[in-house]
Amino acid sequence: MASGPQIGSLAPDFTLPGGVLTGDTFERRDHTLSAARGRAVVLAFYPGDNTAVCTKQLCSYSSGLETFEGLDAEVWGISPQGVDSHESFARDHGLRMPLLADTGRETARAYGVTAPGIGVRRSVFLIGPDGVLRWKHVALLGATFQSLDTLAEQLSGIRTA
Repeated sequence: MASGPQIGSLAPDFTLPGGVLTGDTFERRDHTLSAARGRAVVLAFYPGDNTAVCTKQLCSYSSGLETFEGLDAEVWGISPQGVDSHESFARDHGLRMPLLADTGRETARAYGVTAPGIGVRRSVFLIGPDGVLRWKHVALLGATFQSLDTLAEQLSGIRTA
């Protein structure tokens, strides 16, 4: 497994196609990490749409968006599936955060989270408002995920640092 960016370093920038479910509309557009400067960004890499653990993880984060908003943070889900798959996934489960399509896994490689067999390791990167990586967790097996409470605690630390 590649190590990816280190805590305290500038997070690798990227632009990925994606979309976000707003009401009944799935708004498609490109998302660029550097364009989000000024707010914290939670990058949640996940292996696949509509899989059991991924669904539970993203539903948890989506239902907790007010918590993230209260910490002036955005949450972006990133996986290798295309935008059409993300739209279906978002509609099926009412997911309200941007879901980004890293179909060539270039962004996953830049973050050191590609894995043979599963494609992408379940992982979370917290990027500060200054674009610097402040915290990360990369799962070896990916059967569990970082909870909303854990992420909120880490984000609170970023804000007070």
